[in-house]
Amino acid sequence: MLFSRISEIVSEALPEKVDFTLETPPEKKFGDLACNAAMLLANKLKKQPRELAKDISEKLSKNNFIAKVEIAGPGFLNIFLAPAIFHETFLAIEKAGSELGKIKKTKKEKVNLEFISANPTGPLTIANGRGGFGGDVLARVLERAGFEVTREFYVNDAGKQIELFGKSILAAVGKIETAEDFYQGDYIDELAKKYPEKISKNAVKTGKRFAEIMLETEIKPSTEKMGIKFDEWFSEAKLREEGGVEETLEFLKSKNLTYKEQGAVWLRTSDFGDDKDRVIVKSGGELTYALPDLMYHKNKFERGFTKLIDILGADHHGYVPRLKAGVKMLGFGEVEVIITQLVKLFREGKEVRMSKRAGDFELMDDLIREVGADVARWFFVMRDWNTHLNFDLDLAKKQSSDNPVFYVQYAHTRLASILVKAGEVDWKNGNLQLLEKLEEFDLIKKMSELPDLIEEISKSYAINTLTTFARELAETFHRFYENCRVIDSENPELTKARLRLTAAAKEVLRIVLEDLVGVSAPEKM
Repeated sequence: MLFSRISEIVSEALPEKVDFTLETPPEKKFGDLACNAAMLLANKLKKQPRELAKDISEKLSKNNFIAKVEIAGPGFLNIFLAPAIFHETFLAIEKAGSELGKIKKTKKEKVNLEFISANPTGPLTIANGRGGFGGDVLARVLERAGFEVTREFYVNDAGKQIELFGKSILAAVGKIETAEDFYQGDYIDELAKKYPEKISKNAVKTGKRFAEIMLETEIKPSTEKMGIKFDEWFSEAKLREEGGVEETLEFLKSKNLTYKEQGAVWLRTSDFGDDKDRVIVKSGGELTYALPDLMYHKNKFERGFTKLIDILGADHHGYVPRLKAGVKMLGFGEVEVIITQLVKLFREGKEVRMSKRAGDFELMDDLIREVGADVARWFFVMRDWNTHLNFDLDLAKKQSSDNPVFYVQYAHTRLASILVKAGEVDWKNGNLQLLEKLEEFDLIKKMSELPDLIEEISKSYAINTLTTFARELAETFHRFYENCRVIDSENPELTKARLRLTAAAKEVLRIVLEDLVGVSAPEKM
């Protein structure tokens, strides 16, 4: 919005095209925006940067949207904006309303976003929080950026882990001896006692039955509490039953992408960027994880998806090169992989365990029960995917401005209360020309950043910048509120203009909270 408009104006003032940047200076005395165009063009045109900057500034100063331009240092352009550009920008924000930041594409790209995909052998844990909440927020941003997104949970209801799950249930009722690698936790005993009729002598059959129970009674209800609605719960077992493994193996063989060595079938992943070739069928005929994974991704492309995004846990780092190489050799396209880092819970500065029922891991349900879904979601997405997250339970439960989600939600509440207090005042046609204070313009400028931010996140997947923006918008509003009396009985016309600004800020903050991050935007607190 505002940035793109000024970018156009600067481009028109340049003697030649160049990829310059516009940034907000650290201090107001350096203007509203700083531009490096003159410095970038200097070598190209064989001129002094300050000389070029002078020519550019003279052209810029003739534009009605530019108040003045100052040359700083070796040739930076410090641009001071005129009120007219803020008024125009505000009108665009107001006109967009709840559609602000939505990108309309003539042809929507179909995205398959797979996240959580926890084995149906246990309840969801806090380790699933970053991929779960983060995946949902990314889906929301991509949808607003014009993509057609399918949220998908891949149910690993086949293979070794299902047999192991079945054995764990059988051991719980004394039908077989227990073993170290069996699933642990009170939930195993609870399941076995609650559904004795589902137990058979066959470990695989028992594992499949209890995996379905775990999915329906634990995992799906947990995702609902997290506020996540999956479009597809995709069964590995079903795909295997439909011949997906055999079909994929034949496809790879037909492309000369496999070879046999020592009785095993190998995949030529080293030809596609992997550090070595991978076994997909062991000498005894047992499948490794590589083949079902390829089968599944091949199926995604065949369902018409043009972009695949997988969000995986911290223990999957070594898995990425193999997956990328395997998908690349399929010839349909590539997969983008986001790796999330570990989460630890802290209370009073010490790491804590919350769950007794789950054995050696912490349940997502317990966390939501203690801090609430809004706070849990915000805390999980406010850090970069690549950073470890120390979840501060004491801070999460605080009802004060120290709590980041409370601080932003409180700003929305205050915005709402101002409009309620205004009562019957008809502010919708307030005179924008009366908005001329720095804090008013700062609020408009900050709101205008949202569309560009949405487009940027749709490329970088840096969803944590969304919560940063929300906090900055709240801070900017609070400064406006402290320095500009909104409802002034002695100045009814200015009151109308500021109420109009307040209403727009409330809607922008609501979009970020409800539509993008997926937390509530309360009217009262």
